[in-house]
Amino acid sequence: MTSLACFTAYDVRGRLGHDLDDGIALRVGRAFAEVLGARRVALGRDVRPSSASLMDAVARGLIEAGTEVLDLGLCGTEEMYWATTQFGADGGIEVTASHNPIEWNGLKMVGRGSTPLDAASGLAAIKALAESAAFAPPRRGGTRREVPGARAAYVKRVLSFLDPAALRPLTILVNAGHGAAGPTFDAIARALAARSAPLRFVRLHHEPDGSFPKGIPNPLLPENRLATARAVLDTGSDMGVAWDGDFDRCFLFDHRGRFVPGEYVVGLLAEAFLSREPGATVVHDPRVVWNTQDVVARAGGRAVQAPTGHAFLKQALRDTGAVYGGEMSAHHYFRDFAACDSGMIPWLLVAALMSRRDAPLADLWESRHRAFPSSGEINFHVGDAAATVARVVAALEAEAESRDDTDGASLSFGTWRFNLRPSNTEPLMRLNVEARGDQRLVEEGVRRVTGLIRG
Repeated sequence: MTSLACFTAYDVRGRLGHDLDDGIALRVGRAFAEVLGARRVALGRDVRPSSASLMDAVARGLIEAGTEVLDLGLCGTEEMYWATTQFGADGGIEVTASHNPIEWNGLKMVGRGSTPLDAASGLAAIKALAESAAFAPPRRGGTRREVPGARAAYVKRVLSFLDPAALRPLTILVNAGHGAAGPTFDAIARALAARSAPLRFVRLHHEPDGSFPKGIPNPLLPENRLATARAVLDTGSDMGVAWDGDFDRCFLFDHRGRFVPGEYVVGLLAEAFLSREPGATVVHDPRVVWNTQDVVARAGGRAVQAPTGHAFLKQALRDTGAVYGGEMSAHHYFRDFAACDSGMIPWLLVAALMSRRDAPLADLWESRHRAFPSSGEINFHVGDAAATVARVVAALEAEAESRDDTDGASLSFGTWRFNLRPSNTEPLMRLNVEARGDQRLVEEGVRRVTGLIRG
């Protein structure tokens, strides 16, 4: 039996030629179909040079299992999500490594209804079968066909989240990072123009190019934000939008070229939904919570906390019927988008909020930052994550008003709070500190907790 190191807690991801190749992709596709009993699967890919070949291999594995493959071609992960639901597929697969280095690739997979695969059963069973290759005999009837209407159905769903007639004139700078976002954005822009939306777009690094001449698109890294920030200023845009490679995350910049931290975007989107659905539930992750909870409470909604990670947020949306869920890492989930994340819906909703409030994005998020300043996520390399968390908690818990262990450890001291947690995807410890109306408390909190982390 061959051990497959490319399986992670959430998906398949690994170095090409080491952890992942066409042969492995074929076995994963075959195992996916057998474990899920999938008769129809939506299949897409990102722009990486290796993605077309890996997609073909996955398709061969699915076809050998007698599965109908809905070929979405070059598309974003969220297009695969929506096609899985829209066309009643038994599952969906996107060939992508998102923001990983160029020598990596992977597979994001969902089941019927675009639900995440259960790590302990679905994903583990696929891994075990792909490793053993003890497949059932090939089945007839497997086919592969393109779905010309898939993108149109996706665009229609995305635009159902706003009223184009209510938008005011805005200039928006969009940076696709030479990833997969460009063609999909163009389809959305054409549909907006057909509805007379008064939006003007300036495109940057727009054409898909798997060599990523400007680097792997990952605006979560501060060094990758400069191009978008400068372009916003140079073009006099009202807002900037940048995406990662498979555009399931989007990142916003105000008219001053400043990056808008993700926790404040969560608050803005919560406000947008609660203004039209009073009393609705909003799900958030445990890292930075006070701003979101305050926005939701002021609007008469209900805030629900879930552990960090797409599987937890999506399950919480389904369990609670929440209209929206957001993570500070720029993953935003929508009840009416199959409870999945989208990188296109958020910027549209923020443009609509700017129009309704008749205010620049800078004013919308600055006021919230003053009320609830935060540190941004600070990463540490540590040898023993559990021991590090225990040491920090032991030193500070006696002073705390409350403790929450939903994800890592969170201690609240009334006027300031921190969350410390091991990363689910990288060998890192992540720290977030927030306060009520006093940036100095954030700085002092960071200093104290950092000193304890470093021993």
